Amino acid sequence: MAYWLFKSEPDVFSFDDLIARGEKGEEWDGVRNYQARNNMRTMKKGERGFFYHSNVGKEIVGICEVVTEAHPDSTADDPKWECVDVRAVAWLERPISLDMAKTEPRLKDMVLVNNSRLSVQPVSDAEWQVILELAGGTRTL
Repeated sequence: MAYWLFKSEPDVFSFDDLIARGEKGEEWDGVRNYQARNNMRTMKKGERGFFYHSNVGKEIVGICEVVTEAHPDSTADDPKWECVDVRAVAWLERPISLDMAKTEPRLKDMVLVNNSRLSVQPVSDAEWQVILELAGGTRTL
């Protein structure tokens, strides 16, 4: 199973907003970066991702799950743009800030640490475990 990180500005769409969407989840639309789109094209149903609040907070706050694999983005006029649907799964016990991730030696190669602008990015198995460790685990919704 692959792991991911999804970034969203919390004043536009927050983890609370995703929780409010329930089991059906929400289309992860509006992505207009080829690398981020290509990451979504490889995602499989059931894969998990961290939910990261960008700009305001700059921290990983929760875990989401892919519920629908890549399909046309309903907000795009051009069919080359695709997205997945995700649903909220759990809160992290403690949010993990970008600054904290940058000071953790085991995360030195993490995409978030080296390219914090990419909106949908892969997370390695080892990075996933380190983040969960630093967060003190998860809290079910």
